Amino acid sequence: MKKENKTNAMRILDKAGVAYEPFYYDCEEFIDGVHIADMLGQPYESSFKTLVMQGKSKEYFVFVIPIAEEVDMKKAAKAVGEKNLEMVHVKDIMQVTGYIRGGVTSIGMKKKYPTVIDETAQLFDTIIVSGGMLGTQIHLAPDDLLKVVEGQYADITQAN
Repeated sequence: MKKENKTNAMRILDKAGVAYEPFYYDCEEFIDGVHIADMLGQPYESSFKTLVMQGKSKEYFVFVIPIAEEVDMKKAAKAVGEKNLEMVHVKDIMQVTGYIRGGVTSIGMKKKYPTVIDETAQLFDTIIVSGGMLGTQIHLAPDDLLKVVEGQYADITQAN
């Protein structure tokens, strides 16, 4: 177990008075969410990843979806009022968000981008999101995440 380090995301949650549980695990480099969930014995359905995209308008948008799902680009674009979206290139993630790949969370990015959380998050009392650095997770209520990021719920994943 790593020593508890407060991330910027955790400080923002503290300031907002949001209850959360930090979770730490050993991780030296990027590992995708499915492998992390497998390693930690966590359910895929309530573990969420954060994706950052850019619209035709050149605006950035944040999408939070279950780790084993794929974003539906048409649904995501419609949710934010764009004609189409393009994933932000990995090399640009740090510049756009302030976070490194594998540590991106919708909480406390460099700027407050419009954020959409997949509607399935509402099915759970708590969901798991990145804590803002490798080896760190935050477990919190989906409505609390929604409130802090000033986001919206929408159906943004591909149908299985």
